[in-house]
Amino acid sequence: MKKENKQLEDALVFGADKSDSILILGIGNYLMGDEGVGVHLVQEMEKMELPDYIDVLDGGTGGFFLMNVFDVYGTVIFVDATMDGQPAGTLKTIKPRFASDYPKTLSVHDVGLKDMLEALYLQDNLPDMHLLTVSIESMMPMTVEMSPEVQACLPKAIDTLIQWATQLYEARV
Repeated sequence: MKKENKQLEDALVFGADKSDSILILGIGNYLMGDEGVGVHLVQEMEKMELPDYIDVLDGGTGGFFLMNVFDVYGTVIFVDATMDGQPAGTLKTIKPRFASDYPKTLSVHDVGLKDMLEALYLQDNLPDMHLLTVSIESMMPMTVEMSPEVQACLPKAIDTLIQWATQLYEARV
């Protein structure tokens, strides 16, 4: 297990303060092709040498088990697929203010993620939350392969995330 992953696990289990760090949280179903782009993306980022203030986490299909993440981090950037009618691989950055501001087309895990976000908005101690969406055209059940268009956008998405996280971090220090 990589040192960074162990530190992240310790923070989530033991409640270490990561409020100065930025968490990039990949959401999606890995077994549904392009729909799992958030998970694929953070798996690629786990292989990289990232700044100390950036952590990445495979959030899978979301759900309430991720709630403790929001107690630990001051800033969270979600990465998720959306079926918004844009060409596959289109990236969009969003600063949602409410759970209803998240795209309505967050595919198969829409209910779990939005339910979790609604519960978070009822709490007083919310992290600064952001969203990077990756447009997809369809879900492909029972495959881990992504379409060429979505696969091709990963380097640009990673660069966007690192630049965005750096700007958010530098704005606080």
